[in-house]
Amino acid sequence: MTPYRGHHRPLERASLVAAVTAAVLAGCSTQLVDASGERGGGGLAFVVMAVFFWAFFGALFYMDRVRSRRERDADRG
Repeated sequence: MTPYRGHHRPLERASLVAAVTAAVLAGCSTQLVDASGERGGGGLAFVVMAVFFWAFFGALFYMDRVRSRRERDADRG
């Protein structure tokens, strides 16, 4: 199978940004959102979690779509 020869630079940059962001967040020793329920913290934690899951499943959907498109293009030519 030949490597993808399209516009891969933006994807590489996005991957690098995601990896650096994950590394920075993993290294944080403080809790980013306090879900204790004081002053609306529980609601904010829920919203942050919901946004994270939407982004996570959206990324999985996008990656699967790209993979299937590449396979379809490889089968054609």
